[in-house]
Amino acid sequence: RRPAVIFRKHEGRALCGQHFMESVEKKVKLTVRKNRMLSSGDNVCVAVSGGMNSGVAAAILKKIVGPRRDMQISAIHVDEGVSGFSGPSRKAAERLAKNLGIKLAVFSFKEEFGKTMDQKIKERLVMEPNTYASVGRRWILNKRARELGATKLAMGHNLDAEVEGVVLNYIRGDLPRAGRFGAVTDWSVRKTAGKGPASKFVPRIKPLREIPKEEVGLYSRLAGIRMHGKDAPYYKGMRREVGKFLEELEKRYTGTRYSILQTFDKILPEIRSATKEKRIRLCRKCGEPGSGMICEACKLWR
Repeated sequence: RRPAVIFRKHEGRALCGQHFMESVEKKVKLTVRKNRMLSSGDNVCVAVSGGMNSGVAAAILKKIVGPRRDMQISAIHVDEGVSGFSGPSRKAAERLAKNLGIKLAVFSFKEEFGKTMDQKIKERLVMEPNTYASVGRRWILNKRARELGATKLAMGHNLDAEVEGVVLNYIRGDLPRAGRFGAVTDWSVRKTAGKGPASKFVPRIKPLREIPKEEVGLYSRLAGIRMHGKDAPYYKGMRREVGKFLEELEKRYTGTRYSILQTFDKILPEIRSATKEKRIRLCRKCGEPGSGMICEACKLWR
């Protein structure tokens, strides 16, 4: 008897605010359970960018992990140093952590690499700026989360972001990267039984990977989660084009995103068995894990 806030075309039903939020939380819990994202003794560190996706991921994970005595939850934020963007993002991350009652650790490109993203963009870059940002961010998140004692690094990737990644790997013909994709990125760690260079990777989990972008935004508003709503100014290139294409496809053919993700999850074991993964080494410069003698972060940033 309450007014509907959403009509899900792929389900053919309308939901009020209360039942919509409950359905999202139920789906996230199911995603966590069926992919075995969490286990007793886990120290979950949520990568909080300041945007709505990571904000919702942190809020729902707090509901799951918070009541348990055998698990811990904290957050980590990376300040990339982008004028007009990084400041509001950091404030949003700090506000979220305070409201949820969890500890937040903040690190920056300036501290780790000696320069901000703004300074890096002024150089003659051979790749898209987003590549430098994502490589640097991943390096900091993995290294610092591990040093903070995290056993899992939770990311805010929603359904749209996951499907973009699947299609991008296909377009680029990058099967090794596709093999490392999925709900939990711990394949290398499991194959080596947690020993050697691969043990320096903190497994990543994606609890929102089955929640569409628009539903994450609606949940964020209904839950009163105030986050920084802008995309990074350097978010361009092929990924953005693929995202626009998938948005148009979903409008015309409802359920396309779910179909792509479900198909990928079914063939992922075959991709892994058919792909010879590159040997994981420790970078000669920074000592962090990578596929070559020098890791990507050191190549691009040092």
